[in-house]
Amino acid sequence: MDSLIHSLRDVTIRSISVSEMNNNVYLVTSKSTGMQVLIDAADDFPAIQQLLKDAAADTSATPKLARIATTHQHWDHVRALGELVAATGASTSAGADDADALPVPVDVRLGHGDVERFDGFELLAVHLRGHTPGSIAFVYQDPDGPAHIFSGDSLFPGGVGNTQNDPARFTSLLNDVSERLFDAYPDETLVHPGHGLPTTLGAERPHLEEWRARGW
Repeated sequence: MDSLIHSLRDVTIRSISVSEMNNNVYLVTSKSTGMQVLIDAADDFPAIQQLLKDAAADTSATPKLARIATTHQHWDHVRALGELVAATGASTSAGADDADALPVPVDVRLGHGDVERFDGFELLAVHLRGHTPGSIAFVYQDPDGPAHIFSGDSLFPGGVGNTQNDPARFTSLLNDVSERLFDAYPDETLVHPGHGLPTTLGAERPHLEEWRARGW
């Protein structure tokens, strides 16, 4: 399975799609230090092992999986998490309000605005309430280009994530996405969702009021 690659100044971002639900698994690798963060060990442990193996070509150092970060608690995003933790010994992080629902102990419970620092790069945690109570988007700010947002199931091309027709959850999610992503980052910002193809904030911004009016 070939991985899609963004080669930035300091890191590479690889992604693969796994499972019958086309879950995206992302891997950020520091070019200089080999430190890696995998976002959403969704399924298909062998495919994730291959992703890690492929990413060895992205760094001049010895690659090391430092962290497995989870965007939210839903089962389809964590099916390979236990196996990957057992195989690699990597630490784990997730939103504080979702952490207890994960199938492994969570080492770092993230709140809004927390910064995860690794040798060679850092990721900002943005809490987006609505799809799940503790959904987290992870943001990598490229020093030489646009930010990259790993949005989990909170933001997709064409709308926000599923809130089960609950108006309060929908309003919460759209408000958080509007204020914490669209108001905070420019149009060229890349969005890497939990399923499907990437998009940009600029492509989605004109539709925010349309989404609010339709209620999903």
